[in-house]
Amino acid sequence: MRQELVTDAYEYCRQVTQRASKTFYWGSIFLPPAKRRAVWAVYALCRVIDDIVDEAVDGPAVGHLCGSSSPERALDEWREGLTRIYETGRAGDNPVQRAWSEMLEHYAVPLQPALELLDGVAMDLTMNRYQTFEDLYLYCYRVAGTVGLLTSPIFGYHSEEALPHAVELGVALQLTNILRDVGEDARRNRIYLPMDEIHRFGYSEEELMNGVINHAFRDLICFQMERANEYYRKAQPGIALLDTDCQLAVRLSGTLYRRILDRIRLNNYNVFTQRASVPLKTKLMTVSTHWFMQQFDLYVR
Repeated sequence: MRQELVTDAYEYCRQVTQRASKTFYWGSIFLPPAKRRAVWAVYALCRVIDDIVDEAVDGPAVGHLCGSSSPERALDEWREGLTRIYETGRAGDNPVQRAWSEMLEHYAVPLQPALELLDGVAMDLTMNRYQTFEDLYLYCYRVAGTVGLLTSPIFGYHSEEALPHAVELGVALQLTNILRDVGEDARRNRIYLPMDEIHRFGYSEEELMNGVINHAFRDLICFQMERANEYYRKAQPGIALLDTDCQLAVRLSGTLYRRILDRIRLNNYNVFTQRASVPLKTKLMTVSTHWFMQQFDLYVR
């Protein structure tokens, strides 16, 4: 019976991951089965707690308030639930928490980044503008850099030097999300581009809220994309520090997310009415290229 519950819990996490992020899911299928399930559990936590906030801000969605009267209380219940799992191993009936409980029997995933992740998601309840990149970086670290710290013990790493690179990759992915979702976020009265940089490029909040694409906006987005690319570059050395059986999946996920930036350019920087996504053909070509590169690297060693 316990194994059946665990299997169902991981299947729930798989479905959440597949539904919420096709790019992340695509990369995860190249992990060994046990690591793949564990990564799905981590991603499902991210998605479910994010849905709590989206439900509170935007109205009913796919999130679950766990029977709570407020999103703040719901997030507190997740903090309590996760802490209880780490202290006692007891998970209750929630499938994500059940998957985490089983995952922790195999991988030393730390609690602190999960609690920081909750703090990051909670920021969306009180903040819908960020004045500087320093302000935004804290948000990116909490909601995405922490995911790098949570997944690194699952991937396996040979040096502590891998951890800062894992955070850098998480920040790169989050910056990419922000650029892809500028229009969607604006419709929810959220702006994640730093306000001081918006003004520095001669653009305005009013123009952004109205979906204006002009030279100032293109220059602003190019600047933001270069920042994201710099984080991708800084993260790259960390992949070689991971266990060999996970390097392809991590490298692939990073590359496919980076391709979203290329799609934004191809869409002439229209992030208001066009959602930048990576075509299946590009994904298949990327998989092929990375697989052959990895085989060559293993051969020459």
